[in-house]
Order: sequence, then structure tokens, then C-alpha cells
Amino acid sequence: MIRSLSFFIVVLLGGAFAQNKPLVLNDPEKAIADRIKTLRQVPDEKRGAVNKELAALISQMPPSPNKLMLANSLANLSTEGDFGHDSLQAVGIALADALSEQAATAKQGMPEDPYVELATLIRYEHVELPANNPALHSMLLNAAMARLQAEDRQRQKADFILTDMAGHQWTLKQLRGKVVLVNFWATWCPPCRKEMPDLDVLYRRFRSQGLLILAISDEDAAKVKPFLTERPVSYPILLDPGGKVNKEFAIDGIPKSFVYDREGKLVATAIDMRTHGQFLEMLTLAGLK
Repeated sequence: MIRSLSFFIVVLLGGAFAQNKPLVLNDPEKAIADRIKTLRQVPDEKRGAVNKELAALISQMPPSPNKLMLANSLANLSTEGDFGHDSLQAVGIALADALSEQAATAKQGMPEDPYVELATLIRYEHVELPANNPALHSMLLNAAMARLQAEDRQRQKADFILTDMAGHQWTLKQLRGKVVLVNFWATWCPPCRKEMPDLDVLYRRFRSQGLLILAISDEDAAKVKPFLTERPVSYPILLDPGGKVNKEFAIDGIPKSFVYDREGKLVATAIDMRTHGQFLEMLTLAGLK
């Protein structure tokens, strides 16, 4: 998941959590950081094993703010596709353990971001932590879980009127009777670009059964049009100038996708890039097979 001001970038370029202090990595930490920065270069079939290996290396580190930063950075990239649930489990536990260790020694307020990252893994990726893990009993984790629940309620009520690249206007609440997949993306986002061919294949397959994919970008048409000339897709591309709809959907990182069934109920959420198979599982929840 890419954020416009990604915590991942802040971690690796400097700036320590709430204290805003320069980040200094020792040699083993730097080696892990370098591997995290190049994760997208790892072939997908090997990515799960690498995620687990990095999670193990981070777990073996002594407690420190750097350990927490690296665990959070890894978690931020671990959801970009389907690398196996065991991989997500390892990453989630490494993050939870780092949070618990740091909370026990923190002299100042703990940062919210890694708690939100952990809550996201638990809520949307079904990561399970041992019942005795201290992170599960943190007020900040509970607050992060409540925030995610509130955002989902907001997305259930959300509506928009946006215009696509062909000048056609779309209103979400007027699409009852169709299965609607709302996808937030941008031309500059590598995971967004990676999942677009799979979305296009699924749109062509299920269009006759009532599937509608609405892909929303908050970029200018001048940026989106040449991109689509090089990478055309058959589903509508909507423009959200000013990012009003992005804000209504609480989008803090892309890509993100939401599937609404024919009654307009939000039935599936993707917090990051998804593969063809993962998107198919989401659409099955809305009744498409």
C-alpha cells in the first residue's frame, strides 16, 4: 500500500516517530532496511518467504524504536498481493511484539501509525495474535480498530457523483442491481498499475452478469489520459479533482478497493493491491461466480 506521505519512506529516510529525531541505523538494521526497500524487486513466488525471513530477523532484534519502524515498514509492504497467510501472520506478530516491547519502555507517547497498521492486518487480513500478546490489550490498538470500523461505516453510507474520461457521469447510489467494485488508484502507483490487467480481465468476464468497476483517480485528466493511451482498460476511469471522494472513503494509501453487492451493501474490502484470485474471492462475496 502506497501512501502519499508514506510512513515507510519516513522510516527509511529519517524522522523518528513522535520525537521527529534523525534516524540512525546500525549495520544489521541498515541491511534489513535495504532489503525492505527492494522488496518489490523480489519475484512474487518468493516474496512470502522473504517476508517471513525479514519478520524473523526483525523479531530477533533487541527492543528499540528502530525495530518498531522496520517492523511497521515491512507490514506496510506485506499486503501487496497474495504471498500466503503464514507470511502475513509472521509479519503481524513481529509488528505486535515490537509494539509491545517499545510500549513497555517508551518515555513519550507511542505513535498511532503502527497500531493502525496492526489493526489493519487483524481486521482485513485476518492475522491472529496469541491471546497473551500485550499489543492486543493496548488502548491504542483498540482505538485503531474503532477507527477502521468507523471508516467502514462511512464507506457503507458513501455516495458520489463523478465523471469518467469519456464524459459520462456516475452516481454510486444509483447503481443498485449491479455489483460495484470501487477502486482507488493513481498513475504513479506501481501496485495500482500491477493490478489493473487483472481488474480488466475480471470486468470483461463478469460485465454481462452486472459487474461494474469504477476506478477513481484524484489526478488531473492531463496525467491520466496519456497513461490510459499506453495502458488502456475497458472499465470506466473516474476523476476526483481535489480528492473529495478519496476523503469520503478515508483513503490514506492506494490502491484500495471496495465491493458493493446488488443491494448496495459493502461486502469486501481490499486494503492494497490484489491478484486475480483475490479479486475473484471478493466478487464471490457479492454473488458473482
